[in-house]
Order: sequence, then structure tokens, then C-alpha cells
Amino acid sequence: MSDPDREQPFISHLLELRSRLLHIVAGVLAIFLVLTPFSNPIYTLLAGPLLRHMPAQSSMIAIDVLSPFLTPLKLSLMLAVFIAIPWILYQIWGFVAPGLYQREKRLVLPILASSTLLFYCGMAFAYFLIMPLFFAFITSTAPQGVAVMTDINHYLDFVLRMFFAFGMAFEVPVATVILALAGLITPEAMAAKRPYVIVGAFVIGMLLTPPDVISQTLLALPMWLLFEVGVFISRLLLRQRSVEQAAKASE
Repeated sequence: MSDPDREQPFISHLLELRSRLLHIVAGVLAIFLVLTPFSNPIYTLLAGPLLRHMPAQSSMIAIDVLSPFLTPLKLSLMLAVFIAIPWILYQIWGFVAPGLYQREKRLVLPILASSTLLFYCGMAFAYFLIMPLFFAFITSTAPQGVAVMTDINHYLDFVLRMFFAFGMAFEVPVATVILALAGLITPEAMAAKRPYVIVGAFVIGMLLTPPDVISQTLLALPMWLLFEVGVFISRLLLRQRSVEQAAKASE
């Protein structure tokens, strides 16, 4: 027979999870409704890095019948999700925080905040630096007599992949700190593997960025520098943990 005392906490957790998910959906939907009237200007702003480098007689095109209507709405929905990331993480934090110890709470909250900020920084890095350089290169290499006219839906998919790739690449310090604090690898061991990290950063840059050396280098170098930052922070945190443990042992 089932134990009612065990079923009750399980059901309460499910209800809490449903409530948090509904809050997430409501937050994303609210932002999406606010952005919807501005979908076309937002798409024009997103297309700026390409439009500024297209020939004067060229323009973007819409291949599918519904693309002029659906593509800006798709962008607004994705933008709503990106904007709502702090709200989403807050709801996740509200669900898991009651089950964490006080020391774990002090650790998880900064990690969530820093990972969110770094993801936004990665997106901004891609938009303001990588995309203008890439589109300037692509449009300048078009063969004679070839008109550069990109489909708006294909362009959006490409930009979203770039945002996601650079956003995730900028999470390197967070991943480094988590590995060190979890005891899976020491900062000294990570520093010893620096040559492999540099090579790996350039390989990842080659796979995630367009096929030009500038974009690959501009992704690989920040990944390497962020790795060094992560190693440095890991050393500080582990040193602080050792001091706290020594102080407790002496009491």
C-alpha cells in the first residue's frame, strides 16, 4: 500500500513545479505581447549588420508566403525568451532553493547570475563585433554578377545559432569554477592543460563560426581568456574555502 505521508510531499512538489512553469510561461508571454507591435523594427535592427554591407541595389527577400509575417514574430518570441532568462532562473531558483543548504545557496546564486550575464555578453559580442566583420567579408567575396539577397528566415536562423554559440562559449569561466569547486579537477591541473585548451578553443571556433579566420579567432581568443579568468577565480575560491575549513578546525 502507498504511504499517504510520502505521497503528500510528492504531490506538493508537483504543484509547486507546475506553478513555477506557469509563471515562466506567463512571463515569456507577457514580454512577447509587449514586443509584438515592434516585431518589424526589431527585425530591421537585427538585420542591421547585414544590411549595412549589402550592395545598394540589393535587399533581403522572403521566399515563403508567410515569412514576412511569421519571421518577425518568431524573432520577438525568441527575444522574449532571452529577455526572460533572469525571470526563468529566478523561478528555477525558487523551486530548488528550499532543498539546498545555506552554503550551497551562497554558491549557486552567484553562479546563476554570472552565467546569465556572460550569456548576454556573448550575444552582444557576436552582434557588435563578429557579425559586422563576417558580413563585410561575405558580401565582399560575392562573384561578379551575383546579387547578395538573403532570405529573412534563413538569416534569422543563422543569427540565432551565432547568438547561442557565442553565449555558450562565454560560459567557460562558470564551467571552470564548477569543475574546480566540485573537486573534479584542480586549478593547477587546468593550468597545466592550457595548450590543449587553446587548441580546443580554436577548434571550437572553427566549428561554431563562419569559415573565415577572423571570426574563428575572435571566438577562440575570448574563450581562452575566459578560461584563464575561470582558473584564477577557482584558485581564489578554493583558497577561501581552505581558510574557512582551517578556521573551523581550530575552533
